[in-house]
Amino acid sequence: MPLWLEPLERLVEAGGSVLVVIALVAMLLFSLALERVWYFRITYRRARRALISRWTARRDHLSWSSLTLRDVWARELIGRLRRTLPWLKLLVALCPLLGLLGTVTGMIAVFDSLAMTDTSQARAMADGVARATLPTLTGMAVAVVGLMFTSRLEQIIRREDQRLHDRLARAVEDTDA
Repeated sequence: MPLWLEPLERLVEAGGSVLVVIALVAMLLFSLALERVWYFRITYRRARRALISRWTARRDHLSWSSLTLRDVWARELIGRLRRTLPWLKLLVALCPLLGLLGTVTGMIAVFDSLAMTDTSQARAMADGVARATLPTLTGMAVAVVGLMFTSRLEQIIRREDQRLHDRLARAVEDTDA
């Protein structure tokens, strides 16, 4: 076996194949999270500045149609900021369920091996239960970190939505003065 696959083999031995699935889900979750941080820091800020410039360049700022257009533009920009939020929430919810699946399959394997050996060794059962609960612990840990990130992202989106509307209104006041 190649040297780079040894950690994966130890992971499967420690908690079963479900632990590998949880690790893949965690990598996807954190990749999406890093993408959102990157998008917010770079792409969103440029798009926000461009939107404010486009709004201030307009002549009409007071008619119903122009205010509606401003709201549509703002909603579209905030919508792009929210784009991956449902996927992040799905992956966060999936992690504890995968952990539970790993625990159930691990416990089935423990009871199956105890039935095959025809002995009731407490040490073997304790080791098996410890291995079976590892996926639940891992799934919960990934979910907690993912939940913290999604909560923070929702807070940022709410704040940016308010700031964007405030800046668009202030940009008109500054050009009128």
